[in-house]
Amino acid sequence: MNDAPERHPHDVLVIGAGGAGLRAAIEAAEQGASVGLVCKSLLGKAHTVMAEGGVAAALGHVEEHDTWQVHFRDTMVGGKLLNNPRMAELHAKEAPDRVRELEYWGAVFDRTRDGRILQRPFGGHTYPRLAHVGDRTGLEMIRTLQDRAVAAGIKVYMECTVTHLLARPDRVKGAFGYWRTTGQTVLFPAKAIVLATGGIGRAYQVTSNSWEYSGDGQALAYLAGAELIDMEFVQFHPTGMVWPPGVRGLLVTEAVRGEGGILRNKDGERFMWKYLPEDRRHEYAATDEEASRWVDAQSSGQTTDARRPPELSTRDNVARAIYTEVREGRGSPHGGVFLDISYLPPEHVRRKLPSMYDQFKELADVDITAGPMEVGPTTHYMMGGIRVDAETGATTRTGLYAAGEVAAGMHGANRLGGNSLSDLLVFGQRTGAAAAADAATQPEMPHVDPTAVRAAAAELAAPFGSGEEEGDAGGDDPYRVHEELQATMGSLVGIFRNEEDLDEAIRLLADLRARWDGIRIAGGRAYNPSWGLVYELRNMMIVAEAVARSAKERRESRGAHSRLDFPELDPAWATKNNATRLSGGTMEIVATALPPLPDDLRQLITTEAH
Repeated sequence: MNDAPERHPHDVLVIGAGGAGLRAAIEAAEQGASVGLVCKSLLGKAHTVMAEGGVAAALGHVEEHDTWQVHFRDTMVGGKLLNNPRMAELHAKEAPDRVRELEYWGAVFDRTRDGRILQRPFGGHTYPRLAHVGDRTGLEMIRTLQDRAVAAGIKVYMECTVTHLLARPDRVKGAFGYWRTTGQTVLFPAKAIVLATGGIGRAYQVTSNSWEYSGDGQALAYLAGAELIDMEFVQFHPTGMVWPPGVRGLLVTEAVRGEGGILRNKDGERFMWKYLPEDRRHEYAATDEEASRWVDAQSSGQTTDARRPPELSTRDNVARAIYTEVREGRGSPHGGVFLDISYLPPEHVRRKLPSMYDQFKELADVDITAGPMEVGPTTHYMMGGIRVDAETGATTRTGLYAAGEVAAGMHGANRLGGNSLSDLLVFGQRTGAAAAADAATQPEMPHVDPTAVRAAAAELAAPFGSGEEEGDAGGDDPYRVHEELQATMGSLVGIFRNEEDLDEAIRLLADLRARWDGIRIAGGRAYNPSWGLVYELRNMMIVAEAVARSAKERRESRGAHSRLDFPELDPAWATKNNATRLSGGTMEIVATALPPLPDDLRQLITTEAH
């Protein structure tokens, strides 16, 4: 094995090749920058493909009254006003152009009868707003963006894991990692770096996220001196598969409820009416008949004065409702509840939800046109992440940018379905442009300190101990440590939290972190998943601690953060973000002021949408 790392310099290095990373790379390349795109697995194997239901944008194709102002209001109200208001404003204003741009690049959306992009309803959105491709929207977006990136000649580095950001006091100057296929180390000097690595789902056992989602970008930014915010806000999607065990947590798209799916407990009760917030009840159907009228109108593309079904409450509310039904003994046989869309014509279900039909038929031997699905909450999305500038995606560390799920601020305390896909388009474009502009101000490729490179290489090799030979590795097993981490987060830092559990989680996480130094692995460097897990564990431990500590500090319940010991909103926390910082080698949580909400935007929130 060659000890000297390969060297691949670029003006802009984008780490993460999902929707946000691809859109940032495309924009940076169009601005004339030399762009490198690093992905931990294969190009096209991005978690964006799991966003099935649609991309939210106020196109006004189904409901002409929809505007960016209404979209902004919905996003802020859904996020319990903890959103960065400028990010929510830019997102609502620019999402339609980004969706039309995607269409221009070749994305094939479902159509209205007069040929415009069709839009479906989702929870928390006042109007049908999600442009979609059946229930495969994320897949179509990745296909389109990937084709555009390849056509632009962007250099792609597949199956490459970045383990360290290399920084000096003035700015971040490069990234260091290794090829998963060979174990060879690699160095990427860069004038600007964009993190677009997604979420933290693998810190939990039951998750809709794929194996790549291990908090890499959040941890890399934190270790490089950037600030994280809102880490207490983890979204548990209400509907993941619960049976069979091998697919537990696999996403069941909100589009099922958007197309009329009904949630029932084991007693056949349509229970969501019981859990609607008092101040929002007027937005939802009051009877089965009214809900049915709404579904019929949506199916036929007609407008109606009927209100949307209670199943389309916000995700945090629906997830808590399902969890409570199961906890109180009204769950389905496998620990979930029933989601039923079989009352609609079979051909309609198969046409609107082809992936869901295939998923349940192949994996659970359930025909969703003939009977209900079993579903339950699953760890899905991270509202918290790296603090970024709304206009540019710049982090608090010079030369470092972030976009997509890894960045925080846009969604506040709870994300509305469909906003993630428009988020990655809007802020992927903005961040790519800003990173390219920053790189253009740097006359030369930055000098990367060779001492820092050697230190990173030594840390990378440490889990092999004294040698890289077959046999008993000794030390702690990374898989066992990972299982204990997931169990800790699932049982103590889940949908409902309290002070005692959070204290215990912080203690257990500290013990696991101490054991991380003693992890040892066997085998060589090539195709060694244990080696990869060691550094993913480092990252998951950082984000897990940030989640637990931030959750302890926020002594209230807001959005996706629910405290059993502090069940109400606390006005004192209405304008504060919890910031996570590395200070003197330890994690520090500091309450910081939320960006102010301008009067004109505040007026949009307090005015009811028409």
